[in-house]
Formats: sequence, structure tokens, C-alpha cells
Amino acid sequence: MSNADTVENAIATPDREQPYEALGLKADEYAKIREILGRRPTSGELAMYSVMWSEHCSYKSSKIYLRQFGQKVSPAMKKNLMVGMGENAGVVDVGEGWAVTFKVESHNHPSYIEPFQGAATGVGGIVRDIISMGARPVAVMDQLRFGDIAEADTARVVHGVTSGISFYGNCLGLPNIGGETYFDKVYQGNPLVNALSVGVLRHEDLHLANARGVGNKVVLFGARTGGDGIGGASILASDTFSAGGPTKRPAVQVGDPFAEKVLIECCLELFAGDLVEGIQDLGAAGISCATSELASNGDGGMFIELEKVLLRDPTLTAEEILMSESQERMMAIVTPEKLEGFLAVTAKWDVETSVLGEVTDTGRLVINWHGEEIVNVEPRTVAVDGPVYERPVAYPTWIDALQADSAVRLPRATSGSDLRDEFLRVVGSPNMASKDWITNQYDRYVMGNTALSFPDDGGMVRVDEVSGLGFALASDANGRYCQLDPYRGAQLALAEAYRNVSVTGATPVAVSDCLNFGSPENPEVMWQFSQAVEGLADGCLELEIPVTGGNVSFYNQTGSQPIHPTPVVAVLGVIDDVARRIPSGWQDEGSNLYLLGVTRPELDGSAWAGVVHDHLGGRPPIVSLAAEETLSGLLRAGALEGLIDSAHDLSDGGLAQTLAESVLRFGIGARVWLDEIIERDGVSASDALFSESTARVLVAVPREDDVKFKGLCEGRGVPVLRIGVTDAQSASLEVQGLFEVGIEELGGVHRAALPGAFGPVVGG
Repeated sequence: MSNADTVENAIATPDREQPYEALGLKADEYAKIREILGRRPTSGELAMYSVMWSEHCSYKSSKIYLRQFGQKVSPAMKKNLMVGMGENAGVVDVGEGWAVTFKVESHNHPSYIEPFQGAATGVGGIVRDIISMGARPVAVMDQLRFGDIAEADTARVVHGVTSGISFYGNCLGLPNIGGETYFDKVYQGNPLVNALSVGVLRHEDLHLANARGVGNKVVLFGARTGGDGIGGASILASDTFSAGGPTKRPAVQVGDPFAEKVLIECCLELFAGDLVEGIQDLGAAGISCATSELASNGDGGMFIELEKVLLRDPTLTAEEILMSESQERMMAIVTPEKLEGFLAVTAKWDVETSVLGEVTDTGRLVINWHGEEIVNVEPRTVAVDGPVYERPVAYPTWIDALQADSAVRLPRATSGSDLRDEFLRVVGSPNMASKDWITNQYDRYVMGNTALSFPDDGGMVRVDEVSGLGFALASDANGRYCQLDPYRGAQLALAEAYRNVSVTGATPVAVSDCLNFGSPENPEVMWQFSQAVEGLADGCLELEIPVTGGNVSFYNQTGSQPIHPTPVVAVLGVIDDVARRIPSGWQDEGSNLYLLGVTRPELDGSAWAGVVHDHLGGRPPIVSLAAEETLSGLLRAGALEGLIDSAHDLSDGGLAQTLAESVLRFGIGARVWLDEIIERDGVSASDALFSESTARVLVAVPREDDVKFKGLCEGRGVPVLRIGVTDAQSASLEVQGLFEVGIEELGGVHRAALPGAFGPVVGG
């Protein structure tokens, strides 16, 4: 006999006080739960509703805006989309019978409290989303935001997060093919750790997670359930850190990548043997989420005997078992006649398995604990029909003054020596500097299919060894731009990721996003959010690439100070043969360097304004998605005809940063001149070097292909200027008439920032 709070008991004691506030529920939400059930909830039901109605799981403040991604679509956007939003991950047809699935999610708050496990389990969770679609995971990426590099606590978070990501990803044997890292004091008490995973599958191997078929078995398999991660989604991810710092330590999960590696192989064998109807990963909200979502997506009924869950900690209460977010667990729906075959596969992989219950036709999710009914709910009320809020939205009181404070008033260097000094300061600043300190900890080439990785603009992986078919991925966000103008800032993130895929020679086809914002209870934050979502939805419609899924992370603030809005946009591209990929740096002597696109005096929100003048104000660069699309088509044509030796996008740090990275990529120097840019575009030398105007790319073209390449640009209407030539002999970057920097000096400056703060580079 148990002492659990039963449904019978709940009916008999309607006035019992319940700790709904401690579980993250508001008084009106608790009242709504009582109304739905026609009685007070049992403590088990209260635990389920609290996690599933949390901001992190229910999207209650963002739903009304996210609908735009499904409304602003054209027929072209649906053409290659096999699975869209609402499933564990989006799936895109990439041709030749292959599909790619990818998604990016946040693990921000856990990564501040316990950086190593917070980041490691972020990788584990997103990889399980990919497995549940029937795909083999083939790569990961991460998008990181840390506090001021000089602050003492930043090192704690950086060391923990990067070790956690590298430990988990390397143990799984997944290459880490790209991402980004920024430092800014606005993330001091609230770092962002966004993890992306991508998988490949044959079309016929696609699986969706739902509980259909009365009498089918509900099976939990993988690691045992423990006391870690209890309330992670409801209490940790859906709340703000108080100024006193975090206290909710046990809410961070603990990861075991070796258990997950076995789970991957086990799931793929179960799918291959046609032994499962569907598999759902247990991530945020654990068993509460898996049972209610599977039942909601199926015939609507499920019966579970909770005492059959295998426990790591025998003292756990029924409520704790329902809320635990222990890692490396999956839930499967299996037909009775295939159960024996299913159990044979899990036994072969030594994966612990327990049959918890079965699919019913009652329309209710019923959970028993030692023979007593502790949950009896309609599953959709838990998983689907949670609260939907139209939070108050207010135009920020401070934004007009911020936008009026343009970088135009900042002094510009004119002499060669001053420009050289600013050039080195920008390329050596923490955000522009080499990220080798981080990326050297990651395995980029495991599995042998990585075609491009750090420090190239986009990652690329071969899907088919025979045809060479592959995909490219890039992810970008600029919180400084979004603080100035969230609508344009979101479109700038989309444009940059789109361009970073295009410069590899691939065709952009789909988007996933991770929207990181402050508290939704702050009307100014909701304005930022609404603007960013609208900007992204409008941008995707114009480019005709669909949003396949994503994640919203609210409450990213310490006390009343929200982070800069940081919508991370990941763009997936397809390339028919990875042998035609374009690297980001030149490798040959005597190639001509062409700047594609137009340079405008756009320094508001730029790296130059931040690094040289510690300034943030004005309006970010204008976005022309039509120009981005034209440029993308040109790069693809140039790659197909083999006319382009290298291509590097211009974004943060402008031409200065692109030149530095391109020279350092293979250690081959260049002579560059700015006169034609200054003359044609009517800009200063400072603008030519540091402007962050969009739709611009620097390409290296072999001399013999010059005429052909220029003809291609003219035919497609892309502005083109020859601004330099590669020079293997010089061992320097020379900006003619202004300054020269030796490759050795440039490399030293570019590589110094992170080791200076965090210690020597691994393998460096």
C-alpha cells in the first residue's frame, strides 16, 4: 500500500492546500486545472500540469506569435518539407531518397548553475530528438554567449560549458562542425548555450511519435530514472535568476554519453527491424511529457503502472518520478506481437527496459501507483491545450534614444598607422578572435564525412558516399543588432546564416531557430519578441525557405535586467556533390580577389563601434534579402563551373575581419587596395574596412577564369570590384597606401584573446 495522493483522495479532500506556486503555477492556472478536472488535482497531476504548462514546455507566451511560421508560407516552402513544426525535429527532403532532420534548442539556465552537465545534457537532449525521427545523428553545432571575458566567473562557465559539449559530443562520436561564441556583459549572469544536432535518414525510415493502436504496449527503455532534473523545465527554465544567484541546484540533469551512444544504435536497430510504432525521447518534463504527448498525438488513451519504472533511487516519490528529467531515456509504442523482438534488441544492447502500460480507447491518461489511481486526465489538457497568453506588449521607453545615438558621431581614423591599430584591435577582440581555444576541444572529423568545419563559414557533411550529396549548416545571431532593432536584427541573423551556407556552394533550403529573450512578463521584452518573430517569418517567406521547428527560451535575465534579444537562426543547405564545396580561405598564388556587393557607411552596432569606442547605438545595417538571394545564386553557379577558389562572407568586423581570416586560413598573404570601394560607393577608408553592410562576399578567382567570372556577375546583376591579389611570397596582408601586417603578427594577435583569459589552447 502506498501513501500517494490518489484520485479518490483528491475527491474526498477538495480543500487541501497544494504548493502550486512552488511548482511554478500561477493562482489562475491552478484554478483552471481544478475547473478542467472538476476537482482538485492529485499531487501527481499537479506535478504533470506544472511541468507541461511551464513556459519551457507549453510556449504559452509565444504561441500566438509562433503561428506566423505556419501562416506565412508559399507552395515552394512546402515542396521539400517532409515534417514541419510540432514534431521532435523538422525533416527536409534533400534528394536521391535522402532526408535531413535538424533542430536547435537551449540549455541556458542549467549551464549557468552547473556548466559542465548543463551543456553536456543540452547536447544529449537535442541528439535524442534527432534519433526519435528515425535518423542517425551525424553532427552537432553550438551557439554560445558568455559574459565579459575579463570577469572572474566567466572562466568558470566557459571551461564547464566547452568541456561538457566536447565530452558529450566526442564520446558520441559526432563531429562538431560549427557554431559561434560571443562575449558580452549582458550575458554575465545568464549565459546562452544553444545546441544543434542534425541527422540523416532514408525517406522510408521516417518515424513520428504517437500512441496509436489500442492494446499496443508503452515501453520505457534506456537509463534508470533518478532524482536529477526534477522541475528543470518548470522551475529552472521558466523563471528568472534572482540577483542573489541561482539556488535550484538539483534541477540540473546528469548525462552519460556512453549510455546514449548505445541508445542510438539500439533505436536504429529497432527502427530497421520495424519493431516500433514510434519512439519519443524523454527530455524536458520526462515521463509527464512523453506519456501526455504520445497519447495526445495518438488515439487519446493510455494506462500506465508507474511502479514499473526502473529507478536509480528507490526513495523517489510518484510525483518525482513523473517530473524527473533523467537523461538517456526513450519511450516506445510497440505492438504486442512485436514485443518479444523489441525486448531481444534492447537485451542485445544491454539497455534496461520496462513495459509500463498500454494504449487504450478511454480518451484518458490514467496512471496507477501500486494499484491506486494517482492520475486521470484528458492528455490534451496537459500536453496541447495549455494556457495561451496574450502578454502585454509595450514599445520600449529607451529605444528611440538608443537608435538616435548613431556611430556617425564617433571619430574615424584616417592615417595608415591609426587604421592599422584599429584593424588589429578589432580582429584581436574576444568576439572577432580565433575560437581555436574552444573548437580544438571538439572532434570535427570523426565519422569521416566532414567536408567543411571550423574555421570555415559553414559546416558541411557528406550524406551519400557514392554520389557525394551533402548538406551545409550555419547558425548566426547578433544580439547587438537585435537590441537596436529586433525586427531587422532577426532578419540580419537569417541573412548571415543564409549567406554562410551560400559561400560553401550549397543551396539554402530550411531554417530552425532558438529564440533567446528576457522575461515574457516584461512588456518591453514581449515587444522585442513579437518584432523578432515577425521579422524572421517575413524574411523566410521572402526567401521561400520554411521554418521547420525550433525553441523559445524566455526568462533569460538576472533580476530585472534582460539579455539582448538573441534569436539564433540556423540555415540548412543542400549541395549535390561535396567535392564542389568552396573553402573560406585562398590556397593559391596570384588569384584575383573580388568584392561582391555594395559597401555603405554602416557602422551602427558594428564590431568596430563596440571594440574601438565601446559604443552601441543607432540602426543596424539594412537588409536586402533579394540581394542575398541573387548573391547565393551567383555563388552556386560559380561553384558548379569551378570558377571560385574561396569565398568568405562579410559580416561582423566587415572586410577587415574577412581579410584577416582568409589570409590566416592557409597562411597565404595578399595585396589589397580600397580605392575603388571608396570611389564607387562614396565611403571612407574606415567604412571600407569596418562597415558591416550585408549581401557582401569576398571571393578568390584564378586568373584564367577572370573574364568568365566577371561575365557571370554582370549577367546576374551582382556588383563586383577587383580589390586585390593573393601573394604567397609576401607572408603579409598589405592594404596598399595604408598599412601592412605580417601573417605571423596577425596570427599572434588573432589567437591571443581566449588563451589569455582561459589558458593554453588544447593541442596548440
